[in-house]
Amino acid sequence: MTNSPISELSLPERAALGSGADFWTTKATGPIPSVLLTDGPHGVRRQTGATDHLGVSGSLPATCFPPAVGLGQSWDPDLVRRVGAALGRESRTLGVDVLLGPGVNIKRDPRCGRNFEYYSEDPVLTGVLGAAWVRGLQSMGVGAALKHFAANNTEHDRMRSSSDVDPRPLREIYLHAFAHIVQTADPWTVMCSYNRINGVSAAENHWLLTEVLREEWGFTGLVVSDWGAVSDRVAALTAGLDLQMPGNGGASDAAVVAAVRAGTLDPTVVDRAAARVAALAAKAVAGREDVSPHDAEAHHALAREVAAQCIVLLRNEGNLLPLRAEQSIAVIGEFAATPRYQGGGSSHVNPTRVDTPLAEIRELALGAVTYAPGFTTDGSPAGTLPAEAVRAARQAEVAVVFLGLAASQESEGFDREHIELPAEQLDLLAEVLAAQPNTVVVLAHGGVLRLAPVDAPAILDGALLGQAGGGALADVLFGQVNPSGRLTETVPVRIQDTPAYLNFPGENSHVRYGEGLFVGYRWYDARELEVSFPFGHGLSYTTFGYSDLVVEAGTAAVTVSVTVSNTGDRAGREVVQCYTAKPGSAVVRAPRELKGFTSVFLEPGASEQVSIEVGRDDLAYWETRTEQWTVEDGAYEFSVGASSRDIRATARVSVSGDQVRLPLSLDSTLGEVMTDPGAVPILEFLARNAPAGMSADGGAALGVDMARMMASIPLGKLVAFGAGRADELAELISKVNQA
Repeated sequence: MTNSPISELSLPERAALGSGADFWTTKATGPIPSVLLTDGPHGVRRQTGATDHLGVSGSLPATCFPPAVGLGQSWDPDLVRRVGAALGRESRTLGVDVLLGPGVNIKRDPRCGRNFEYYSEDPVLTGVLGAAWVRGLQSMGVGAALKHFAANNTEHDRMRSSSDVDPRPLREIYLHAFAHIVQTADPWTVMCSYNRINGVSAAENHWLLTEVLREEWGFTGLVVSDWGAVSDRVAALTAGLDLQMPGNGGASDAAVVAAVRAGTLDPTVVDRAAARVAALAAKAVAGREDVSPHDAEAHHALAREVAAQCIVLLRNEGNLLPLRAEQSIAVIGEFAATPRYQGGGSSHVNPTRVDTPLAEIRELALGAVTYAPGFTTDGSPAGTLPAEAVRAARQAEVAVVFLGLAASQESEGFDREHIELPAEQLDLLAEVLAAQPNTVVVLAHGGVLRLAPVDAPAILDGALLGQAGGGALADVLFGQVNPSGRLTETVPVRIQDTPAYLNFPGENSHVRYGEGLFVGYRWYDARELEVSFPFGHGLSYTTFGYSDLVVEAGTAAVTVSVTVSNTGDRAGREVVQCYTAKPGSAVVRAPRELKGFTSVFLEPGASEQVSIEVGRDDLAYWETRTEQWTVEDGAYEFSVGASSRDIRATARVSVSGDQVRLPLSLDSTLGEVMTDPGAVPILEFLARNAPAGMSADGGAALGVDMARMMASIPLGKLVAFGAGRADELAELISKVNQA
């Protein structure tokens, strides 16, 4: 600790650095200044007044950008980076050193109450967007808190339940985004989650916080707890946690000091955590050098630009959209006048202003615009509201109906029980459609909705769009902006089709991830299930063609190039998605997996070649027998398309794989031995000692395929059936392994 900022601190002072001073700040100790952390991730929730309350009081005004459920639909890392930078600027203006975000947990089930705060059901998309957000935020001298590490995919019983996940899905699905962000964006902090992973609390999980995060991924920053996640500070420190939040009046500090003095806690563990807190404080101080105020109006304009790019055109039969400005329009639905634009809970932002869709539609329309609420969102009787809405729809040339979920129907802290739109809204829609076939539906929601009953010819999915969402929706409705958003989640036909239907939200404080690798579109594709709208889906007011696919395999990566052409009459952006498959794989795999994406903006009639690079390592699977990433040898299919089920072109290329050499034993099967080129002596031994009838063609009398049957028999069992002596075979196996 010589020349370290903590070198002059006493043991109690070093221990004190590892827990909060209050709800939002760390302790100022000796030369180490205090650091202020606060909630994000789509706005800065800097609470008013003192920082020693429970985090539920009001907050200062800040720009509410689209939450991750909306932002993810942009499929645009550069746009996400710009949002991160704007959040960093506002954090600095408001005196915030660390903004708690991004949330990169996988949307395992559409009922999870906090899905609005996460990006996608896919780990690659989540990782790329999360890394862009971190880079943008930290470019402003404000630290990110990558959360919630890890496998935190339900709100039910979240503070104690165990996410019971097999090694491959844990590595390939639930840890992938965290690994990508740690290794490419270098977040200042990582926040551990409340839950247990395979029975071990995240806050006390040495495998997770030290072996994986630091030793495998090379993370050098600070690990902070989720608020209230630490039950045993001494055990958490030993596991790799550095900072417990919030503070608890020094009780855990005293426990740490007592453990060191009793010889049950190595003092270097305390020093290590204290040094990381000091390093975080040093970064925060350096970031405070630029505290120039942000431009609130410019940030609102950015929020509108971003929101417009996040809107997904799900359906547009008869080119009902875009609307003509001179049309008479009936705007229906409470959400048009009182928009739902963010989620509920710790990320709830006090916006600088809120644009309502109704006002913004009236601003752009030249024809008459009438409004009817149609329904209530607080459970009160609707009375004559539905009838008034139907009358307005009948008298207009087109109806725009705003449907969705109220804040009380989905939030942090609880999971939904279904994915249905409220029945009164669906009943209203049916009546409106009967009166006015030219009806557009606009959706507002944080979690996936069942859309099979939504029969409207045009549907815009706004998810949650932040404070400027009203203007963005008007821009898209009237064609001021050509929609280019894409779904980050599959929309199922029914909840019973979803991957985790039988294993969500769990019971007796355990959640079994029984669907394994088959999360989201991987599940629907593997089971060949019909879906309402597939992962990656999104239409445009123009059309695009794909041609001239070229796939080239290099030593470190595969480059996928394709020419995209705007074949319509409007300028627009196309999101090109690259999926891979491994025909004849020796391990369980999804039929296709997203491995990369890019976007291109094209004028009508224009064409451009775009390229997506897929790293060789991105093709690896987690080999459970050797506990390492392994690239399988052979031919891979690379497909490009506009969604997971709109594949436009496919090509095959060979990739050189990794050799998986497993030591042989008496428990190895005959089939495994036959695939090992060095095991010829073992096969010769078995051939010499095989009893009569033990041969590939010896099963005819029994009506079985003896070759296939014998391939699954362990060597030790063959010995039991008379194929030589066990000690001789064991000695031979040892020689083969050594060779």
